[in-house]
Amino acid sequence: MRHALPPYYMAMNANAPITVIPEAETYRIIARAIEYLSVPGPEAADVTALAHALSISERQLVETFRRWCGLTPKSFAQAVALDHARKLLRDNLSVLDTSYELGLSGPSRLHDLFVTYDAVPPGIYRAKGAGLEVDWGFAQSPFGRVCLMMTQYGVAGISFADEHGDDHAFNDLATRWPNAKFNRNDAVIAPIVSRIFDPQRWDPEQPVRLVMIGSQFEIKVWETLLKVPAGRAATYGEVARAVGRPDAARAIGRAVGRNPISFVVPCHRIVGSTGALTGYHWGIVRKRAILGWEAGLVASS
Repeated sequence: MRHALPPYYMAMNANAPITVIPEAETYRIIARAIEYLSVPGPEAADVTALAHALSISERQLVETFRRWCGLTPKSFAQAVALDHARKLLRDNLSVLDTSYELGLSGPSRLHDLFVTYDAVPPGIYRAKGAGLEVDWGFAQSPFGRVCLMMTQYGVAGISFADEHGDDHAFNDLATRWPNAKFNRNDAVIAPIVSRIFDPQRWDPEQPVRLVMIGSQFEIKVWETLLKVPAGRAATYGEVARAVGRPDAARAIGRAVGRNPISFVVPCHRIVGSTGALTGYHWGIVRKRAILGWEAGLVASS
């Protein structure tokens, strides 16, 4: 049985105007495209066949990618190919350690988020959030629907909802601080999500304030992740050395995986020792998506 085409589908007519794909549908299409592009590699990718499989025109596919990250589908695939990850890793030799030693936020923050951060009082962490009021809600991002949590100290959590649903995204954060008081308020959350995910609104004069809720070791790891700039990569071993625990790569991996502020604290920039794009709490497809999106920002500078 043939399924009805989505309302934004158009025939492959070179002269026809391009129907813009709705924002809520964009990442779903991007994610499906990334899954396809990850298999044959950028050189063998058949963009025409991919567009047909997605029930959109090739022009729509190309323009959707350009609007989303500034790259064509093939350029995007090249940006997140394994060889590119290895190149990022080679280019990044000693950058993380040097930045850490100098107390800098990274050698280049032009296309990174401008943030300031602090930890909550240790007592709140030990009390599992007791005394903490958390406003939370959902909004759309370039990487799907997100759940964001905000406290009086700053943004405390960002998780993604589309694969497993809203409850999973909320619980992934809320169960970390079970004694906190949670207030649903999408109206408060929406403008914060916009500031975080819209590069045009990244302003060093008005930084996004983060609050890190974790053990002292986890916070040290998360602070180190913030020193890895967009367009670069670091290994778990490099992070381990940067925090003074060179033999603790596995513990580093666990701390990276528990990062509660996805995207802003860039755990997606951590790769394996060979440059391989290793696992990501929110899926390897989303990790590829974020890295490729950032590559588009760097390329446009």
